[in-house]
Amino acid sequence: MSVSPVVHADRRAIDRVVVVVPAHNEEELLPACLAALGIAADRVDVQVETVVVLDACTDATRHVVPPEVITIACATQSVGAARRAGFARHLDPATDGATWFATTDADSEVPADWLVTHLSSAAAGHDAFVGTIAPKSWDSWSAHTRELFDERYVTDDDHHHVHGANLGIRADWYRRIGGFSARTGDEDVELVRRLHAIRARVDRSARSPVLTSTRPDGRTDDGFAAYLRGLERQGRTAAASHRSRLTEGSR
Repeated sequence: MSVSPVVHADRRAIDRVVVVVPAHNEEELLPACLAALGIAADRVDVQVETVVVLDACTDATRHVVPPEVITIACATQSVGAARRAGFARHLDPATDGATWFATTDADSEVPADWLVTHLSSAAAGHDAFVGTIAPKSWDSWSAHTRELFDERYVTDDDHHHVHGANLGIRADWYRRIGGFSARTGDEDVELVRRLHAIRARVDRSARSPVLTSTRPDGRTDDGFAAYLRGLERQGRTAAASHRSRLTEGSR
């Protein structure tokens, strides 16, 4: 959609947070995700509503969600559509200016100060928070993959990364840009691109990185797991090339 740049008005203090977690067959990892979100919610003095979007689940994901967490069911198998559905019913022109939308992933665990950091960013005048992640474990990957990741991943402020696992936006700005697109991947990148296009104040911060699963088989075709698989292939190619040069040099 085409959106004109806007003049930044005075921002209202945030008094409500909505956290959306899309989940497709996440019965194993979702409990830890929700437990971490509960701890983060206890650290802020505003109302926090957590919404799990059960997207075409065929396992017991529904049954591991505690009663205080809102659930929405859909059958899109689209992470963009799932995030969009989670936020849709919480949009209200009367309250959007004081509402913060945050999202993470079902295979991730936010730090205890996650919402404190997001709300501090909002209080500092930002329209959106684009955070970083930290891999949980490298057990499933080669040393080459970890080395390549560490070389390329920026852990400083003003980084270039975008992760749905660590993203926040004022609800009025979310509404203005049309929300998440119903994409099967890169819905987070596309949303942030639209924010920059209208010169929103985007806080690309390295504070409060979110622990994220490094499982080889993710829930989207082009998510973090796919990125790691690409690094693994590059590492294997580099290792094979190195061995070939050593062999040729010994002849």
